[in-house]
Amino acid sequence: MISRGFVARLVGVVAMFFLPYAANAERGVFDVDRWYDILDNVRTRAAAANISNDTIDATLKYTAFIPSIVKSDRNQAEFKLTLDDYLARTVNSRRIENGRKMRVTYPTMLSRVEQKYGVQPHVILAFWGLESNYGSYRAAHKLTDAFLTLMYEGRRETFFGNQLLALMKIADNNGLDINDIHGSWAGAMGHFQFIPTTLQQYGADGNGDGKIDIIHSVGDAMFSAGNYLHQLGWNPNEKIVRRVMLPADFDISLLDGKTKKSLYDWAVMGVTNPDGTPIPITDMTAGLVADINAIQQQRAAAIAAAAAATSNAYGPHDPNAIDTDIAPQPAIYAYLTYPNFYRIKKWNSSNWYAIAVATLADELK
Repeated sequence: MISRGFVARLVGVVAMFFLPYAANAERGVFDVDRWYDILDNVRTRAAAANISNDTIDATLKYTAFIPSIVKSDRNQAEFKLTLDDYLARTVNSRRIENGRKMRVTYPTMLSRVEQKYGVQPHVILAFWGLESNYGSYRAAHKLTDAFLTLMYEGRRETFFGNQLLALMKIADNNGLDINDIHGSWAGAMGHFQFIPTTLQQYGADGNGDGKIDIIHSVGDAMFSAGNYLHQLGWNPNEKIVRRVMLPADFDISLLDGKTKKSLYDWAVMGVTNPDGTPIPITDMTAGLVADINAIQQQRAAAIAAAAAATSNAYGPHDPNAIDTDIAPQPAIYAYLTYPNFYRIKKWNSSNWYAIAVATLADELK
């Protein structure tokens, strides 16, 4: 039998070459004792949660620390895309075409989701398209290793420990091989990229086999997504967003989606359809979301152009003397954000993501 001490020395040697991101240790030194403490803690918690010995042993028998996961967690890229660039990337012609194909491929399942949960097919397809490109995304990491690695890294040890325990319960309750469950480095899995605690709460059996497997069963994945949106309060009778035009001097501090007013109040403030016609007025409140940085850049460019025009016409001129109130301003476009928009934000908190779901859903109606 190989002793724990031998394994510790072996892992320590490997760590010096491959684990430069290990937390709670000097650079290049892997803390094997901490690793084993984490494994022991998982075993204790899992046993207390009545998870079977088979699942516990399968989880902890062959574990691996994945340095690239720690690197990904510590170097998450700051979101820098403009709204237009984000929509161009996420709601492209190929994704729209593939979504239409999936609607033809799964008409019965999509209809069953709508009948049970009140979530329309084009909405389910939009989430599916954005989350995994209709299941074409291939997860790279065994989730047990991903969670153990992130627990060791330490920044969110409790959170990822809870995710691992939830994954073990899911595998145990549904007869799944936990070592066959793969996902993203951060623990999202399946067609709709649920994390385990979300799946534990909202997972649903769509194909009637008595199990919930959102990785291998499209039916389970769709039913789980429909159940999640239903529990969030999804209203199939409401739009998600409406693209609108604003007065050129509109107060951009109101465009983060947090300020909500009645549609009548927005209309009084000059919000119109993009063609200038009045927006529909119903008994509903809404927010407004726009790319504030892009608007600021447009306004600055307009002022600079006005200054250049004045200089060309009358000779050298102080640009600070330009009356910004009379400088021509570009039209401002934004999105009225209805209650369903904020339900989407409980799935993913990004305004851009919610607008992309709405835009793709409209294309797939």
